[in-house]
Amino acid sequence: MGTMNELINPSVVATLSGILRQAASAIDLKQPLPLTELEATATALDELSLRQRSDLLSAALISDLHSAAPLGDLHNAAPVSDPPGGYSTAAAIFRRALDDEAFAGWMMWPVTETVTTLALADASSAAFDDALALLAELTPRLTSEFAIRRLLEHNLERALTVIEPWTTHPNEHVRRLASEGTRSFLPWAIRVRALVQNPRATAPILNALRADDSEYVRRSVANHLNDLARIAPTLVTDLAGEWMTDPRPHDAWVIRHGLRTLIKKGDPAALALLGFDPVEVTVTTPQLVSETVGLPGELEFAVEITNTSSVAGNIAVDYVVHYRKANGQQAPKVFKLTTATLQPGQSVKVRKRHAFRQMTTRVHYPGVHGLEVQVNGQRHGATSFHLGESAPGELPIAP
Repeated sequence: MGTMNELINPSVVATLSGILRQAASAIDLKQPLPLTELEATATALDELSLRQRSDLLSAALISDLHSAAPLGDLHNAAPVSDPPGGYSTAAAIFRRALDDEAFAGWMMWPVTETVTTLALADASSAAFDDALALLAELTPRLTSEFAIRRLLEHNLERALTVIEPWTTHPNEHVRRLASEGTRSFLPWAIRVRALVQNPRATAPILNALRADDSEYVRRSVANHLNDLARIAPTLVTDLAGEWMTDPRPHDAWVIRHGLRTLIKKGDPAALALLGFDPVEVTVTTPQLVSETVGLPGELEFAVEITNTSSVAGNIAVDYVVHYRKANGQQAPKVFKLTTATLQPGQSVKVRKRHAFRQMTTRVHYPGVHGLEVQVNGQRHGATSFHLGESAPGELPIAP
């Protein structure tokens, strides 16, 4: 399997087993934690994806925890009623395991998923709240952003009550978890329906973190804002507008990065916020070096833009590739090209090479594709080219 899948491998399983066995032996269990199921996963990983490996380890760990005897809630130093393998047993073991610096990296993904599974199975408010606290403790070792999603789905309002104070946490990983874990469309993660249905729910988190000292956190805020743009563009431009009236350090970058999808879509409010007001321009049809592009290969083109108005104008230039789909139809995708300020009558020539490579995230289908240039949200100069296996023939581009 691929290198990424190998991030959870037999060596990781062995290390995790040793750490958890040592942690379990240090607390008041009435019998050793067996970990036989967890250790057995080491021989069953070969054909599994990274996500499947994490799920397998988590299921095995839960099975092993069911063999452990009850114990008191060591985190709160108070006795609790906990069935064998219940949430507080696991939480005590994981908190003790944090004493070991090797308890880190991709072994943490199945651990955090186990925290969530057992807390939801416990079904108590105490376990729910403590699971969120524990995920915050674990996230510096590897992000808990995936495991937190099921808790958000189960009870968004209660979860946000716990999460919002994380915005002032001294650890940047915990502050980032507040933003990243609550994104509407977090990659690799389950969709939290309540976040999509109530996009304003996370606005307090974004407001609190927009000027965070950590670039790691600010990038999450920008990506979170960009997620919201897919479902609540007016909310996003309203937030950005409010921030611009009370500017903080780094606001310009966060807003620009957070509005990137709206800019590509030509949203007038987003364009205006970034200074790209409507401007009168002429745009030449893109000149292609080749009307046929090999696969793999590159489409090279040039376009000239002229400001035909009587005032200077800021322009955001993108280009649109209309990809051929398996059914022969075309689907557009917008790519950033450049920005410029043009004086009245001034022209700028822009060149670009766009690569075509088969990828797991995009399959290219031979045939006719389209190309357009987009200036301040307006599209110009549609042309077409053929993507295929043959070597491209060259056409001249004027200087």
